[in-house]
Amino acid sequence: MKVSVRKMALAAVVAAIYASLTMFLAPISYGPIQLRVSEILCILPFFFPFTAWGLVIGCIIANLLSAYGPVDVAFGSLATLLAALTTMTVGRMGRTKGHTALACLPPVIFNGILVGAAIAIATAPSAFLPAFAVNGVQVALSEFVVMYALAFPIALYLPKAGFFKKLMVRYAEI
Repeated sequence: MKVSVRKMALAAVVAAIYASLTMFLAPISYGPIQLRVSEILCILPFFFPFTAWGLVIGCIIANLLSAYGPVDVAFGSLATLLAALTTMTVGRMGRTKGHTALACLPPVIFNGILVGAAIAIATAPSAFLPAFAVNGVQVALSEFVVMYALAFPIALYLPKAGFFKKLMVRYAEI
């Protein structure tokens, strides 16, 4: 992947939007049931692989406000990194409707497992397994709602939009 100032700037904008949106909507962005509207941006690496790094940086910044502390910064950011890299890989396989649906799945899986574990570690270390089971399912279901009710339809629509077509040409991988 060729790195350019333009790509780094777009990744930085993604980081700023992710962090700002998460913090602005803090009451629904943190906790075992978290409807992080900013997670809609997790579909971007499907189209623009370099935005994965912006998502990770935005997640680190947003998770600094988390009540779960450093464990959420570490685990949540790792979940975002793994999800973004997997989503990017799916995007390289193809851009059919099926690929788009598949690209929405990594954030659900990685956040369910890693953020569920982070919440369990931070809140109930002595009862980790039951806390992990409950928190992991809650986080995964919350993420599923965001990714499939919001991000999926947006991801289907965007490639048809004129401005997005221009962005895809401008930021095409070389």
